[in-house]
Amino acid sequence: MSDISKLTELRKLMLDMERSVGLQDLSSAERDIYYAATELSEAHGGVTTSYLLKHVLVADVSRPTFFRALKSLVSRGYLIQAQETGRGQYLVKSLD
Repeated sequence: MSDISKLTELRKLMLDMERSVGLQDLSSAERDIYYAATELSEAHGGVTTSYLLKHVLVADVSRPTFFRALKSLVSRGYLIQAQETGRGQYLVKSLD
């Protein structure tokens, strides 16, 4: 099996998993930010905008796109703005 074939199989598996948890309607930037936020929040209990901006999955997303996608994730309920800690801090809503 070629490397491209292996990548194709991984991509199809990823699409199936994204559908099963309800991420299929998110843009690629929204998905990458949600993935990064989930990883960071598991390690820290929450996530800040500054840590998200430094994450490898978000590194290639332009700042305007990042902030539009972040706002969309909050409005759609995937991320919750942390009330007690102030601006720029978010909690990830679990999809499980």
